[in-house]
Amino acid sequence: MDQFDGKVAVITGAGSGFGREFALKGAALGMKLVLADVDVKGLAETVEMARGSGAEALGVPTDVSDATQVDALARATIDAYGAVHLLFNNAGVGTGGFVWESSANDWAWVFGVNVMGVANGVRAFTPLMLAQNEPAHIINTASVAGLLSAPGMGVYNASKHAVVALTETLYHDLKIVGGPVDCSLLCPAFVPTGIANAERVRPEGLRNDEPLTASQRTAGQQLTKAVEGGKLSAKQVAELTFEAVRERRFYVLTHPKILASVQLRFDDITQLRNPTDPLSLKPEVKTRT
Repeated sequence: MDQFDGKVAVITGAGSGFGREFALKGAALGMKLVLADVDVKGLAETVEMARGSGAEALGVPTDVSDATQVDALARATIDAYGAVHLLFNNAGVGTGGFVWESSANDWAWVFGVNVMGVANGVRAFTPLMLAQNEPAHIINTASVAGLLSAPGMGVYNASKHAVVALTETLYHDLKIVGGPVDCSLLCPAFVPTGIANAERVRPEGLRNDEPLTASQRTAGQQLTKAVEGGKLSAKQVAELTFEAVRERRFYVLTHPKILASVQLRFDDITQLRNPTDPLSLKPEVKTRT
């Protein structure tokens, strides 16, 4: 897909970070926008920013973990614009700490947003995009955490590995049915976004009563420092992502230096070695965190 003017983009997690920058990039390209987020305030701000740049933009408060709300998002899109050409399944949250210290609420929240949010988007929108029989593209936001398994990030790693597997399978399934719908897998590393402050949007019913453990406090501090120290901006990631859509490129790795660590992991697997610390090749990250 290389023509964006007048086309329709649906973006989840649009209230901040990558989602906001996808929206602003789409607006600059003349796209019509349907923006979704559980953060109503942040969503309204993005809608106003997009409209301020001259774009048509509709905000739909949406909890992507709820299938009925994602179905409603799809209906709102078709009712407003009659089509969808770009779908960014982008909403994401995270927790940290030793994997056995993660609560049932942690697992339900992170998997609900990160995995079921993507699954709900694919399920609700892909049939619509196929039926249009015109160029369209799905972009699922995973992370390098979906290609590696860094310590202290068990729930988040597992959720992003699931997104990688889901999206690679989606690619193959789309090839089987044919048609002009493509997909991409976005795997960024540390970028200054709101992911380190995701607790602000955790539903009340999934909050933890127990105080944070030492490992969870440490993981939170490390994530905040790593994200704040990211050299690439969310705006730059948006530029790289739209470039991948133009090129119909599947893997979107915004930090190519991480590929050495990915290769190390696959070497461990193919050589039947015990897992190597994925940050062993990134001492500067360990120092920063």
